[in-house]
Amino acid sequence: MYLSRVRVAIQGMDRNALVKLLAGDAYANHQLLWKLFTESEERPFLFRQEMEKEQLDTYESPRGLPLFYVLSSRAPVPVPGLLECESKPFDPQLSPGDRLLFKLRANPTVARKSTGKQSSRRHDVLMDAKWHCRQQGRDTPGEVRAAMEASAEQWLKSRCEQWGFSLNMSPQLSGYRQHQWRRQQRQIRFSSVDYEGVITVTDPARLRAALFNGVGRSRAFGCGMLMVRRG
Repeated sequence: MYLSRVRVAIQGMDRNALVKLLAGDAYANHQLLWKLFTESEERPFLFRQEMEKEQLDTYESPRGLPLFYVLSSRAPVPVPGLLECESKPFDPQLSPGDRLLFKLRANPTVARKSTGKQSSRRHDVLMDAKWHCRQQGRDTPGEVRAAMEASAEQWLKSRCEQWGFSLNMSPQLSGYRQHQWRRQQRQIRFSSVDYEGVITVTDPARLRAALFNGVGRSRAFGCGMLMVRRG
């Protein structure tokens, strides 16, 4: 596996592509990063979008533009004049009991059955919690926010075991955002929220699988890339 930091040379973009980049258009960014892997027929990467001003050291002259962290099964090939890459092999050595700092941008969903229908439908966990909170008459801003955050936290806690780690404390939640665009006459919608905190490794094999394959839904659109480092 390869972990890369990818910067965009905006001189190589047309105006429409630049607008989508600056707006954080998840589908457009997915298509942009595909240019690093033109020999692959199936998507070989996960990615996470950040901002240069928050991620680069002062001497690297942040431009206030988006940059991407990309985890891939093959080395990306830079696109001169458009995409610049700094890549290194990624093969973390993990042991039970290791404490790690983590970041995760995820699309937490819950399956609900509608009355009279056999199949379930996926719902945004936070919006689902908001709806149930108001149905119960708890509709003050503080009550709604607490219910949404608790639901997002529970979504992560319920999956820790299968992903090979335990949470040392409640994670920090931020960056909740709803995404939508049209593609081939179809409306695509999903939500994302950022988790950050400390985990303890419980099953190294499961955690490696989660790191390499991503977790949750909407992995093609910038979600599911679990990033860890030693504190």
